[in-house]
Amino acid sequence: MDLDRIKEVLRTFAEAEAHGVSPLYEHLALQAAADDDVAGLLASARDGEVRATLLMATAHRLVQADPIHPLSRYYPSLGGFDGVDSETWPLFRSFLLERAEKARALISSRYTQTNEVRRAALLYPGVARAAKEAGGKVSLLEVGCSAGLLLGLDRFGYRYQCDGGEQLTAGPAKTPVGLHCALDLAPGAVAPKLPKKLSLLDRAGLDRAPVDLSDEDELAWLEACVWADQPDRIRLLRTAAAEQAKHRPRLIAGDGVDDLASAASTLEGPLVVVTSHALAYFTADRRAEFVSTLASLAASRPLWWVSEEFYGAGLEPVLPGRSDLAGDGLATLGVVRWEDGKAEAHALARTAPHGQRMTWLPL
Repeated sequence: MDLDRIKEVLRTFAEAEAHGVSPLYEHLALQAAADDDVAGLLASARDGEVRATLLMATAHRLVQADPIHPLSRYYPSLGGFDGVDSETWPLFRSFLLERAEKARALISSRYTQTNEVRRAALLYPGVARAAKEAGGKVSLLEVGCSAGLLLGLDRFGYRYQCDGGEQLTAGPAKTPVGLHCALDLAPGAVAPKLPKKLSLLDRAGLDRAPVDLSDEDELAWLEACVWADQPDRIRLLRTAAAEQAKHRPRLIAGDGVDDLASAASTLEGPLVVVTSHALAYFTADRRAEFVSTLASLAASRPLWWVSEEFYGAGLEPVLPGRSDLAGDGLATLGVVRWEDGKAEAHALARTAPHGQRMTWLPL
């Protein structure tokens, strides 16, 4: 990718994703978009992996390794308290360019691998609906699982804060991982009825490069992929990682399309395939092949797809014409099943990218 396109990627990230969410990353990405040397570091990324988040994660990892550097005072994840000021960008720029070779090595060998634990609160209602339709226990397969933390969603506790003060709860009463999610109702919508627990037959994750959380360097990279001025997300990741160590899921290294059928064959019973902000990393052709593979698998076994993706990357092929689900920075939670080869798709909610809020839709 040429430098101008890399700069546009950085600028778009700052304006469309970081704005209003991460003052630090908005500032750094905007400045990087105007800096040939810093933006040029992303030229080392693999094909299809030129992302602003990869540059930010690389810098975050390097600051982790040098926590006494003055730049760390802008990183709340490392105990910093300073907000963005006139020194932030000059410090960031010099820090990164002084470590340009290390930065290029990370950028050329790593993927942006977030494992946003709070998204489990978004997925839970979708998986619960699929399990109810299945009439019993289901097996869970997450495509694009990273470290597989979302595979523990049946062991997390959930509190959904509704308008008017009502609160919906689900999951075990005593659990180290408690998730909170604001739940709004769109006009005409009725709050979902959530089961207190989910019963799973089995679970597995499929990822091109699964993260082994027993490896300290891998865990550090996963933490580095979390935005540095959102330390609560890192604390939650660490808590979920500690809980996962007691119940390690099976993680399969493979392609989300080519190895999907093979991974599915290792799980018994009705199958729920889950994707959460994974399909945006696929090309449009590969997304179409993914849906086609799901349809083929559904011809021989009960299968549901719980999709928590941006509309264009997720539900659009099986639920076309829903412009109300596109744009505004929100993803869509949906459940899809196949009957006689035909997809039956339902959009359940609009969802915030990091699991902090969802708006339930009329069914």
